[in-house]
Amino acid sequence: MKIVETIQEVRQEIGRARKVGQSVGFIPTMGFLHEGHVSLIKAARKKHDMIIVSIFVNPLQFGPNEDLERYPRDFKRDEQIAKEAGTDLIFYPTVSEMYPEKMPMTIQVTKGVEVLCGASRPGHFDGVATVVMKLLQIVQPDEAFFGQKDAQQLAVIINMVDAFNIPVAINACPTIREEDGLAKSSRNVYLTEEERLEAPFLYKTLKYGANLIHSGNHNRTKIIKELTERLQIGSGKLDYIDVLKYPSLEQAEEISGQIILAVAYHYKNARLIDNYIVEA
Repeated sequence: MKIVETIQEVRQEIGRARKVGQSVGFIPTMGFLHEGHVSLIKAARKKHDMIIVSIFVNPLQFGPNEDLERYPRDFKRDEQIAKEAGTDLIFYPTVSEMYPEKMPMTIQVTKGVEVLCGASRPGHFDGVATVVMKLLQIVQPDEAFFGQKDAQQLAVIINMVDAFNIPVAINACPTIREEDGLAKSSRNVYLTEEERLEAPFLYKTLKYGANLIHSGNHNRTKIIKELTERLQIGSGKLDYIDVLKYPSLEQAEEISGQIILAVAYHYKNARLIDNYIVEA
């Protein structure tokens, strides 16, 4: 496995692979890798000859009061995890490599950002879309792999690739969970022991909502009300619980088709997100 830090180097390595007819699978990450990332790498390994993982904590997607400086980083640990999972190349750029000067333009996302995380994090998905666009242009993979845990981010990226006719397939991989159902996340390390024991109730609540839909309850307002009541028992603070069409992220009072139940919840030092996608 090789590690490169510049755009020129990563393009040189990809050029060598392309010359011998190799396909490229790509997993963009912000590091502090866990089993969720490993599942993406392994999924890519099954389908492609060259597997590239980028590790870059993107400042554009953090608001002024968010945890950019506190975001967990451990490159040596990431290096070992990526290698064992089957990565061929790590692209590990600095901020100055990705943004050598103030960006003269960025992507403004206009669909699917007024709800869920976008409602309380203005500009966040503009930053996500901008860095993913840059990374896709740098690597130009055949296929890029993303986890369904960040379902709104995934929807934004799918829409961006479609809108700009980017020649890359987007592979949505299932959320990887702890044995008790808590979604794997780099931010789980911020939970206290008590919060960690409690946190699986988020996924249990989403599954309860999915069962309501399966049993024939298709009234969005009633489902949200019942799930909100269930989420009041926690020791943290509910950011949102919503039921939307997916991947359009549109509201519909009488839900049908593919639906996402999504939640965000604040503990003292961690904001957790989770979702459940179901056919109504």
